[in-house]
Amino acid sequence: MKIPKRLHPLLNDGLIDEVICQLQSGKEAQVYMVRCGEAVRCAKVYKEANKRSFKQAVQYQEGRTGRNSRRNRAMQKRSNFGQKESEKAWLSAEVDALYQLAAAGVRVPQPYGFVDGVLLMELVTDGEGHAAPRLAEVDFNEELALDYHQRLIQDIVRMLCAGLVHGDLSEFNVLVDKDGPVIIDLPQAVNAAGNNSAPMILERDVNNISDFFTRFAPELATTTYGKEIWHLYEKGSLTPESELTGHFIESTIAADVDDVMKVIDAAAEEEFERRRRAEEAGKG
Repeated sequence: MKIPKRLHPLLNDGLIDEVICQLQSGKEAQVYMVRCGEAVRCAKVYKEANKRSFKQAVQYQEGRTGRNSRRNRAMQKRSNFGQKESEKAWLSAEVDALYQLAAAGVRVPQPYGFVDGVLLMELVTDGEGHAAPRLAEVDFNEELALDYHQRLIQDIVRMLCAGLVHGDLSEFNVLVDKDGPVIIDLPQAVNAAGNNSAPMILERDVNNISDFFTRFAPELATTTYGKEIWHLYEKGSLTPESELTGHFIESTIAADVDDVMKVIDAAAEEEFERRRRAEEAGKG
């Protein structure tokens, strides 16, 4: 087995004692089972930008801003420095999301650190200690399908309440351990409040999960959890304890443009009067 270059520094520094085997290879990273002292963990080795097949990074990075204004401007302009900073932001996004979501009660792998493009984290295992299967590899009866669907919907709600949308959630990005589903693969996690595509991305995540479980529980085919969840979030009334119905009827009432313009005109007049009074007071 060829060991990736990005793992060599961790081996040399003793952060990893042995690379046991490769677990999977995805569009943005390769995952390895590694030994760290007495513990067996996994190391997610991110591919370099020109080797990743995940092509929509810009859409997902919208809203990922930090306190460094120079860095943010460079990222927006896509300068050489900005592209390097965007790459750093992309690479660190998953570990940041894992810590944030674990604190919010979402079932995700425990992170142990991020070093030079390698994320060390918990190896999710099944009841016998083997690497846990993906959701797509598990057979369900109707009762268990409804139970797992509800658990994942609750975790999606917890994620959104924490300000994040997974961005690529499906039956291939969920593992099943002895206690149930565990959400993985979060480098493209979306800032819900700062990304204009967040409503669409959330609905797609929810639909992917519902579509999978519909194979075992056909009644899920008519649910609209995504629209309902976003509606509650947009109103500011979504909480991790929100009771969902799975159904949402969109308003068909068109906005009255004349009324909207009247409100805008009235606000403009109020502002004009406020400035006029301020000027008069200044002269007096």
